[in-house]
This record gives sequence, structure tokens and C-alpha cells, in this order.
Amino acid sequence: MATRAYAINAPDGDAAGSPLVVVSPMNAGGANQAGVRLYNERLLLSLVRRFGPLSKIEVARSTGLSVQATSAIMNRLQAEGLLKREAPLRGRVGQPTIPMSIDREGAFSFGLKIGRRSCDLVLVDFSGAIRQRTCRAYAFPTPKVILDFVRESLPSLAVSLTASQRRRIAGVGVATPFQLWNWESEIGAPEGAMNA
Repeated sequence: MATRAYAINAPDGDAAGSPLVVVSPMNAGGANQAGVRLYNERLLLSLVRRFGPLSKIEVARSTGLSVQATSAIMNRLQAEGLLKREAPLRGRVGQPTIPMSIDREGAFSFGLKIGRRSCDLVLVDFSGAIRQRTCRAYAFPTPKVILDFVRESLPSLAVSLTASQRRRIAGVGVATPFQLWNWESEIGAPEGAMNA
């Protein structure tokens, strides 16, 4: 029994108007049921995030998953608050099509960008929209400056969320320039000041 895996690509790089192309990689190895379930959930969420509201039929056609499997996965993601139903599309033969979209309230996360002269901390919702932002400038980044900024700023950003939204905070992502700690001489920091 072969395991099928899929990747979604827009042929010309334009996600808005391009048809979906499903590619089945040759190196798809074996996987356990939990791994396949998580993979399929991520696949469906990525597809809806990239192309906007899609019906279960459109998702099934695009991924190669059965309509039943797609429906079960999308219903589970809706029950978990990650997808939401949009208004039914009428005017076609048969039952109306019900597109599903990303639920902005499904999850929240913080993003921390550590730069040479400043850092930014943002709170983003599940759609990727920035809900809150704060920043701090400094002469050069030290672990103490960054940790103090995060400790002070996280609560002030999270206070804008309700208690149920705060329970949906997934974590913190961090971005820095490549090997920032090796840039002491370039940014005028004392030797060892940027080491953790």
C-alpha cells in the first residue's frame, strides 16, 4: 500500500488566478496515522490560507484526498476553531456550495524581530494579520535588553485579547540577522556584550 503526499504549487507563481496543481513526490515514505492526519490538516490549512475560501469539493479535487476524508478533516478543523464557514454560494444545480476560510480567531502568536539597532514584537492572528505591535531602539542588542523588552511587552500585547483568545496563543517566533552575535565590531558593541 503506497503512501501519498502532495504539495500545492501555482504554475506561474500567481496564487490569485492560477489553477491548483497537485504534485505527488516520489520520495513519499511510510508514515503513521497520526503523522498522516497532521500532514493532511496542514495541507488543507495551507491551501485555504493561500487561495482563500474554498469548498470541500475544491479542496478534495486539489489535494487528491477523497471527498469524505476532506469533509472529515475540514469539519474537525472547524470544530477546533481554525476554519469557519462562509456564506453559501447559490445558483448552481444541487446543494449550495459552502466555502471555508481561515478563522482569524483560531490561534495567535507573537513574532520577535531582533535587529542591529532595534527590536519589534508583534501579536498576529491566525490569518497572519498584525493585531498589536511594539518596538524598542538600542545601541546594540544584548540578551538582557532583549529579554527585558520581551518580559515588559508580552503582557501589554496580550492584554488586548480575551481570556479565551489568550488560551489560543501558540508561542513566539524569533527572527535575527545571520549570526548577529558575531557582528560586535560592525555595530560598535563591546567584545562579548552580545553573547548569551
